[in-house]
Amino acid sequence: MKKCSLLLTVIAAGFMVTTAQAQEEKKPLLSKPKVSGYFIGNYTASFQDGKESNEFNIRMIRLIMKGRIAEDFEYTLQGQLNGNTATLGSSPRMVDVNIEWQKYDFFRVKIGQFKRPFTFENLMHPIEAGFMGLGQNVTYLSGFSDRSGELASNGRDIGLQFQGDFLPDASGRNLLHYEVGVFNGQGINTGDVDQKKDIIGGVWYAPVKGVRIGLYGWEGTYARRGQWTEQDGTVRSGVKSLRNHRYAISAEYRDEDWQLRSEYIHNTGYGFLNRHQKQEDLNDATVNWAQGNKADGVYVVCVAPIIKQKLRVKARYDLYRKSGDWETSKTQYDFGLNYLFNKNVELQTQYTLVNDRSLPVGDHNYSMLNAQFCVKF
Repeated sequence: MKKCSLLLTVIAAGFMVTTAQAQEEKKPLLSKPKVSGYFIGNYTASFQDGKESNEFNIRMIRLIMKGRIAEDFEYTLQGQLNGNTATLGSSPRMVDVNIEWQKYDFFRVKIGQFKRPFTFENLMHPIEAGFMGLGQNVTYLSGFSDRSGELASNGRDIGLQFQGDFLPDASGRNLLHYEVGVFNGQGINTGDVDQKKDIIGGVWYAPVKGVRIGLYGWEGTYARRGQWTEQDGTVRSGVKSLRNHRYAISAEYRDEDWQLRSEYIHNTGYGFLNRHQKQEDLNDATVNWAQGNKADGVYVVCVAPIIKQKLRVKARYDLYRKSGDWETSKTQYDFGLNYLFNKNVELQTQYTLVNDRSLPVGDHNYSMLNAQFCVKF
């Protein structure tokens, strides 16, 4: 009887273990999605002669949903509720729609709509960047208010990307990161026009914790279907493709409180005269020959703690030359303070001195004031 009881106990225990293993192995196909978001509201005043202004604005309201599919895949959906950042009057739009296979750290595959792999600052969270906007060179040469004339796209496009991290050091921290993608070249929520693709990618090296040194390249086109006049006066119609040849050199040190970052970007390629803000703009293929085919810019950022994880002082030198020469240069000198109420609520203030040489003589210099209230949830 005792032997029988012992046998039954062993069988029961084995059944329980087997059942537990089966339940552990049978994981749900879809994980419970995580919903987050952020809000940035600001006040901006410009003291430019003849164009004085001051206003409250909603810079950004975003909702983000992330989840996993079959463990190895992560999907991301991100929407902007306050519409197009260029006009603030357009209907809400989808910003990110993508899925990424993440089985291996050294080789991941992403497809959909997402950030172009170009520059450090383009890939940063807008609140964590610490200023009222990104550097001018990133804004005009990474797909935000791009000089090409494409729709304001927050640095994003539709495509396929490969990325990964490898070469771990003794602590297990990877020293090298790469990312390269193939994109339509038209910006977000927009189909391809010339059936040519952009190749964008970069690599960065992290010799010590917090330090990155990167190099990025971009080869592609932006196109419209319409009518234009060539430089020799010939009028043509059809599909006009304008080439983009760009590269960026990036360096950064960053920890919980400090940011030291600088990036230089160079562009060769023309842009269209009118920026894409509404659907009919895509039928205007007029080229902005007067702007030229060269542009470049550099910024240098320093954010330093006054009170750890509470109060930070910041400064930025920000230069952009829209035609690649000093006659069209615009330089901004930014100074300010950022106060963190907690990890999710922050007040960022900024005073800016502007020297814009493209303006008439006597109007080159003016100043701006900005304060923005940032909430993450």
